[in-house]
Amino acid sequence: MAELDLTQYLPILLFIAIAAGLSAAFVFLPMGVSRLTGSHKPTTDKLTEYECGFPAFEDPRSQFDVRFYLVAILFIVFDLEAAFLFPWAVSLDLTGWPGWITMMIFLGELAIGLAYAWKKGALEWE
Repeated sequence: MAELDLTQYLPILLFIAIAAGLSAAFVFLPMGVSRLTGSHKPTTDKLTEYECGFPAFEDPRSQFDVRFYLVAILFIVFDLEAAFLFPWAVSLDLTGWPGWITMMIFLGELAIGLAYAWKKGALEWE
């Protein structure tokens, strides 16, 4: 039976150890320095709302309407569609008719998905 030579894994383990050490240093070192230098002094002014400018009027753990997520997913899908259309259009002379037919099938599937979401009212914002 052949012996297993574990010394081949030493560079990988060394790389993982260095990456973990640097990651921990980048996370914990700034927090420790801020504690030591005294910049961590929370006051009421520092703890006020800064993103929207007014206090929250609901519980922050309240559930969003599922339509919010549907609109976000539809935006991502059609954004990716636009990202796929440009390389396809540039390489259309290389792909020829099979590439054109494949993209039309893809666009048809997306159109069916959009019609379905529209019919279900996913795009209605109340």
